[in-house]
Amino acid sequence: MKKLLSLLLAALLVITMTGCNNGGGGEGGEKEDKLKIGVILVGDENEGYTFAHMEGIRAAMKANGLSDDQVIWKYSIGESQDCYDSAVDLVEQGCKAVFSNSYGHQPFMQQAASEYPDVKFVAATGDTAALSGLNNFSNAFTNVYESRYVSGIVAGMKLAELEAAGQIPAESYKDGKVLIGYVGAYPYAEVVSGFTAFFLGVKSVFPNVTMEVIFTNSWFNITAEGETANTLMADHCVIIGQHADSTGAPAAVEAALAKGTVAYSVGYNVDMLAVAPNAALTSATNNWAVYYTYAFGQVVKGEKIATDWAEGYKTGAVAITALGPNCAPGTQEAVDKAIAAIKSGELHVFDTSTWTVNGEHLTELKIDLTGDFDTDDAADKNAIFDGYFHESEFRSAPSFSIYVDGIFEK
Repeated sequence: MKKLLSLLLAALLVITMTGCNNGGGGEGGEKEDKLKIGVILVGDENEGYTFAHMEGIRAAMKANGLSDDQVIWKYSIGESQDCYDSAVDLVEQGCKAVFSNSYGHQPFMQQAASEYPDVKFVAATGDTAALSGLNNFSNAFTNVYESRYVSGIVAGMKLAELEAAGQIPAESYKDGKVLIGYVGAYPYAEVVSGFTAFFLGVKSVFPNVTMEVIFTNSWFNITAEGETANTLMADHCVIIGQHADSTGAPAAVEAALAKGTVAYSVGYNVDMLAVAPNAALTSATNNWAVYYTYAFGQVVKGEKIATDWAEGYKTGAVAITALGPNCAPGTQEAVDKAIAAIKSGELHVFDTSTWTVNGEHLTELKIDLTGDFDTDDAADKNAIFDGYFHESEFRSAPSFSIYVDGIFEK
């Protein structure tokens, strides 16, 4: 009897061990085989730009049926060797795709992509994927210049209301034009393209305007952004736009407005009404769910992610946030009309008839597609044709990097 019992126990042990070691069966095996995706973020939920990415990733997980344990998050990873180390760690944890969200992550992501050809790597806002020759390395960005243009319309409508009511101070006119300001992060094409689109949106409804830009040389610095907004308001700027990721500028504008300064804010990434309930007009924002839903879907299907991806209003990849209570009457109607025109192709943000450089309308503006920044390179492309500059069509990252008349740097 004891011998029979021993044989039965031994057989049970063999069956149990076989089940545990079989990758295709048992709870442990299923967990082992789950697809994993890694995410490297330059900030966390306290930083608007990263928060927008986080929201998009969560939406993409839901749309593609991915569970929480299938996405591994890396927060507050700097634009340094830390990014490469994080990418390698994610690969070693079994991730089949790794995404990063900051421009400065790009060289480290590309390095990792060259070393792990069986893993997909995406550097959002980057511009070297097409040049890299790597089949597993991609770039992605939205056509956020479209929503910046629309947010400019919101600002322009407010300026028109203020001027009609005689509420713009005399000192806010510079050479006869109303002065507005812009808090920029870095003097990169991404930022220049964005503030130019914003300025052109303002001009489309309020032509009598000029804009001062100050750079903070940081993507996220609450103190610096607040101080820069204060400097712009000290220069008598009536509207403060931004391509910076914190609430610093809107909060500063709200405080100034409460003290009697005529100033309003147009933010970026997230709704700023919580910190500037009276000063915030709207924010230009990205709907990253559109991209991540697509890209995660490609990973799930085992298919290639587009080398360069850029979408805008047509697919819902960009938007503006809710209009603030102090927006001018008729603003929503103006916004809706502009969005419809962008979607239909009737309106092009960088229509060359609406801007000049040194007093001239340009017919040629080449963009570098080789990485050597040689403007005479045969591979560079003239992005002006059919009457407008074709932003983000030759690569996903913005390329418009010149200052148009009416915009000046402090």
